[in-house]
Amino acid sequence: MSSPTVTVIVPGRDVGAFAAEALDSLRSQTYTSWQAILVDDASLDETSAVFARAASDPRFRLIRHDVARGLGASRNEALALVDTPLVGFLDADDVMTPGALATLVGSLDESGSDIAVGAYVRLRPDAGGEYAPGPIQPWVAAATDPARQRTTLAEHPAVSGNIVAWSKVSRIELWRRSGVAFTEGEAYEDQVVAQRLYSRARGIDVVPDVVVHWRERADGTSITQRRHRIDVLQDYLDGMRAGLAVLDSGAHREAARARVALILAMDVPALVRVAEHHPDDAYRRLLGSFTRDLATRADRDGIVLDPEAEPLLAAARLW
Repeated sequence: MSSPTVTVIVPGRDVGAFAAEALDSLRSQTYTSWQAILVDDASLDETSAVFARAASDPRFRLIRHDVARGLGASRNEALALVDTPLVGFLDADDVMTPGALATLVGSLDESGSDIAVGAYVRLRPDAGGEYAPGPIQPWVAAATDPARQRTTLAEHPAVSGNIVAWSKVSRIELWRRSGVAFTEGEAYEDQVVAQRLYSRARGIDVVPDVVVHWRERADGTSITQRRHRIDVLQDYLDGMRAGLAVLDSGAHREAARARVALILAMDVPALVRVAEHHPDDAYRRLLGSFTRDLATRADRDGIVLDPEAEPLLAAARLW
């Protein structure tokens, strides 16, 4: 039996309702030269049993935490154990499309690039509680369509908008030589990692194919569904600031401009809608300060704001 080519890191905590489907999507890959590292981050539900059953398959290696360490720490621990040329990620409540690894690994084989980036869609519940994938959102398409090989941030700045860890396969050598690691103890830990990988990659491939269905849980427990919490908002804003700082420090001016424009068009308006009805003024003050900083930067850099977002941005600047 030949050695695996890619390791898929699958962290999970208390996602027992979804973990089996996530692992089934990995087993169903048309590309079969893979192995997986499962990280059970001190789950208290069925996740532990699902992961343990999977570990009877030699393709799966299981790490179990007695005390929860968080998503960033879980990914970092698994990264240190990767012994294949390539690495990818799958969150244990998401679903990988059957051709995902074949598409991403195949692109890297052809191009010799350091990282391949695919499209993704949200997996949302309907009125009956059944999950169905939605359309590719415009910012996702802007990052990945049309297909490109051996591009760079300078040539394709819009790729900076694809910041999620699980839409990519990359060379482990890129991680090793650049010393990139996930932020620990904070949510939105993949924002900085994505920009560091893009900044240091010797070539970037993008593919328009959907590689992951990203679940928006019906019970509202996903991190992205808890942005009404002030601590989660703080992590979110810090992650975006830190990602921009990476682009600035590398003089990736056009990528930074693209990222600022996207944040002001997509992220901030959604947060303003939360803030308008939030019971705590501290939430509005945090968002107001962030918005003023980015709006000033947009004015300086000549970024044209989305007309639909402008009324919400104007409100946020007053907080």
